[in-house]
Amino acid sequence: MAVRYLELERRMLKRYGVRVRKWRTSMSGVAWQVTYQDGTVSRLLESPRPKGPMSCAIFLHEIGHHAIGFKTYKPRCLEEYHAWKFAIDTMEAEGLNVTDRVHERMRDSLRYAVAKAARRGLKRIPPELLPYLDD
Repeated sequence: MAVRYLELERRMLKRYGVRVRKWRTSMSGVAWQVTYQDGTVSRLLESPRPKGPMSCAIFLHEIGHHAIGFKTYKPRCLEEYHAWKFAIDTMEAEGLNVTDRVHERMRDSLRYAVAKAARRGLKRIPPELLPYLDD
């Protein structure tokens, strides 16, 4: 499995032109890009190195932000949804184990994102995110 995760990691970084700024030891990540004055773009991320289902899902979620494009989806919580969808879909397409815990992490993350958007005044929740509204 270690070889499969390493091959996936390398393929995804190359395909989307992303550079890892730091491999994190925690199960958290961040993705961003920097556009320089000459127009060049650096695509960066920090995440755990994919070694199991959870770290792989987080890594692919951060890659997903680059794959779908920043600010493609508004509001921000909808971008989070699509980044998670990219991660889960990629894991399934690669024949990797998507555990119940990975699905729980996605659900918890999206519930947090939707609640945060609502606190900040989001009036209309996109239909894809209705299942993630707090009861």
